Amino acid sequence: MDTPDTSTGFGELGLNPIIEQTIRDLGYETPTAIQSQCIPHLLAGRDLLGQAQTGTGKTAAFALPLLSRLDPELQHPQVLVLAPTRELALQVAEAFQGYAKNIKGFHVLPIYGGQAYGLQLSQLRRNPQVIVGTPGRVMDHIRRGTLLLDGIKTLVLDEADEMLNMGFAEDIDWIFDQAPKERQVALFSATMPPAIRRVAQDRLVNPVEVRIASASATVDTIDQHHCVVTRFHKLDVLTRILELEPFDGMLIFVRTKNATTELTDKLKAHGFAAEPLNGDMNQEMRERTVERLKQGQLDILVATDVAARGLDVERISHVVNYDIPTDPSAYVHRIGRTGRAGRAGRAILLVEPRERGLLRAIERTIRREVPAMNPPSAAALSESRIDRFITEVRKTMTEQDLDFFYRLLARIGQEQEIEMMDIAAALAYLNQRERPLNVKDDLPPPPRREWSERPPQRSESRDERRPRPDRDANRGENSTRPERSQGRRDQGDLVSYRIEVGHQHGATPREIVGAIANEAGLEGRYIGRINIQDDHSIVDLPKDMPREVFSHLKRVFVRGQALRISPADGTRPTENARRETFSQTLGQDKPARTTGAFRPAPRRSPPDKDANGVRGDRDFNRKPRD
Repeated sequence: MDTPDTSTGFGELGLNPIIEQTIRDLGYETPTAIQSQCIPHLLAGRDLLGQAQTGTGKTAAFALPLLSRLDPELQHPQVLVLAPTRELALQVAEAFQGYAKNIKGFHVLPIYGGQAYGLQLSQLRRNPQVIVGTPGRVMDHIRRGTLLLDGIKTLVLDEADEMLNMGFAEDIDWIFDQAPKERQVALFSATMPPAIRRVAQDRLVNPVEVRIASASATVDTIDQHHCVVTRFHKLDVLTRILELEPFDGMLIFVRTKNATTELTDKLKAHGFAAEPLNGDMNQEMRERTVERLKQGQLDILVATDVAARGLDVERISHVVNYDIPTDPSAYVHRIGRTGRAGRAGRAILLVEPRERGLLRAIERTIRREVPAMNPPSAAALSESRIDRFITEVRKTMTEQDLDFFYRLLARIGQEQEIEMMDIAAALAYLNQRERPLNVKDDLPPPPRREWSERPPQRSESRDERRPRPDRDANRGENSTRPERSQGRRDQGDLVSYRIEVGHQHGATPREIVGAIANEAGLEGRYIGRINIQDDHSIVDLPKDMPREVFSHLKRVFVRGQALRISPADGTRPTENARRETFSQTLGQDKPARTTGAFRPAPRRSPPDKDANGVRGDRDFNRKPRD
């Protein structure tokens, strides 16, 4: 059953008094629905299966009770949290540290791929009580003997459905087998597909199930529209929207961390007060940026999904999806940043012509149509600029002392024999050269393609689907990654690439998927067949990859071997290859392992720091050294 929200206060949930005082100091007053329902069961030591979307407060739902049960005197890991991505692992670790700031002797350690082992080993020697990590790196430390699970009391799977989508099912099973038989398990997932149900049935003991109603009902209170626009005119449409829409604060969503800085730079060049918000920023930088938005020193944030989680700023009146999300539930979370607590909100979605299928998926998820809107026209933009110009002229006439300028114009008119109207016209032209009042270059209409013209959706019964390849049979000479039953791309959208790593290097399909998905920012579900040969492998990836991503993948390593990816047919990608097909598959930007002098922006941190600028030889309780 769906669990209703309650008005129970934190003081009635039975938390440790130290934790309760900390959350009061942080300004928390009333727990969210998932917090009020999960905390008592986790405090009682029950196994728990929780279904809730990101942004509902589920991190606190398990962190607060587990910290309350923690014994800080025991110097070994007592809680292990598995997260699908580096960004989420860091976010959860920061939350644990924030809630435990008044617990003496407490240490939490995030461990994830891409960070040097030596740095993590030095932190593991400090015997942290809480480990938050991605499955692959946690497995590595367990195998090395540098992470012992003997003292683990609670195992948490955060965003379990995403971990399964990324191919971590076998890793999770293996980690479960290393943990003590008598342990508490908490599994949180935004959706409950059969695979999650099987994990719960196999690994949880008499669990209590908490299901929080989807936030999609809240989107009914938000004014939503979509605008179809070609990729090359998205920036023009966005800047016109920013000029014509009366907004207080705005949140613009893009897919990748690099895109946040690139779009921010472009908006600043157009005169807008914007700043990026992404996972590369440390907590202090994020808090400072958000505070500037709250204080009105900043009008626009350009953010990724991960960076905007939990963001609640009253000034945000508009949300613009500059890049449409590939996951419909992410759309709900994004636009939920506006229209909160009964306030008015407006959401605008920019849709490229080829992305109309994603729009339909969003509409099915929220169970309503997102009405279309036309891109702002040149005439409307001109009229708006003229109105502002007239307003500025009248305001200047009433508020400023213009005697000097009257005399100056009279002198110019007399000496140069120029009519006052001609002088005024010339001055108006000089004033508006950077932002023309008479906008002539209207946007071209997007390619016409009616809904009815689209090919019918593929519909086939379970019995008609291609049988799943047997896993054991594929561990021989030709290893093929099993097909996924959901979220697969049509084979026409995939092309074959050769990578220079194979059986002789000890490569497995899981490692290849992990390297491409986690290191190159490509969602695992968009990676197709993997055929492992002796000295190389063939992998199916989305066609028309951008050139920079193609170059990026060449320098990704698996088993110490550079992928050196190339088209399987021997052709080279052209300079003008379209990027639209591949760009829709990109998720959050992931850091890549690179070597040599040529590195993709942003540049990596020095060896003694992680990607957030935090020195690897410190824990979360110590200030960074100068």
